[in-house]
Amino acid sequence: MNTKLLGIVLIILGVVAFAYQGITYTTQEKVLDIGPLKATVEKEKTIPLPPLVGGAALIGGIVLLLMGTRNS
Repeated sequence: MNTKLLGIVLIILGVVAFAYQGITYTTQEKVLDIGPLKATVEKEKTIPLPPLVGGAALIGGIVLLLMGTRNS
């Protein structure tokens, strides 16, 4: 993969990580299962993304982008 392209992708991922601060997803859990009677509940869970991850991706993307332009 081209280093410039990888650098741009990392910069975009770093900005998105700063903007959202986490990944949220929904799961369904069974709370009642008696014969034909079934009940589920939806729960939202979040995986936090520390700002350090976004910063590392952003800095890594900038470094790769600069290395790609230096080699050209």
